Amino acid sequence: MSTKSAPFDELDRKIVAALIENGRASFAEIGSAIGLSPTAVKRRVDRLRDNDVITGFSATVRPAALGWLTEAYVEVYCDSAAPPRRLAEVVRNHPEIAAAMTVTGGADALLHVRATDVGHFEEVLERIRTEPFIRKTISYMVLSHLLPDSPEAGARGRPSDRAGSRPSDGARNRPQPRPHAANQR
Repeated sequence: MSTKSAPFDELDRKIVAALIENGRASFAEIGSAIGLSPTAVKRRVDRLRDNDVITGFSATVRPAALGWLTEAYVEVYCDSAAPPRRLAEVVRNHPEIAAAMTVTGGADALLHVRATDVGHFEEVLERIRTEPFIRKTISYMVLSHLLPDSPEAGARGRPSDRAGSRPSDGARNRPQPRPHAANQR
């Protein structure tokens, strides 16, 4: 990984945009769309990866397809002795937490939690609350996604594909969290 900054030109922007749109596009497809040879596209992608502009490739999966039918945002309020690195350690221990960040305002952190059902969400919330430095939490259940193609909503697809079916076993078989799989080039 290089620490020096390399030029980022219009062709680089087009390559990044093409990969954001379709991370599985071949170098030939991208090159054809922007007027470069596949070899030139590969060189640029390699440089963008070396310079941490492109940090990886992943598959986006519709969470409901994996049984993650309930989601919420949780504000976390901590005692003053909770540094961000301690919060980071805690959230890594809860696989249902899809995203976590420190925030401005009254709360210290905001968590995006995915669960199989409300009971599972309640279990997660109770586990989070057992941390000695967490003073309180406030939860906001997600009812619907107003931007269904956003990363938070899961994979792009037809709206009819977004409806999931409830697990018949009461959701005791917990699916694996964080539905993102690395796709190496």
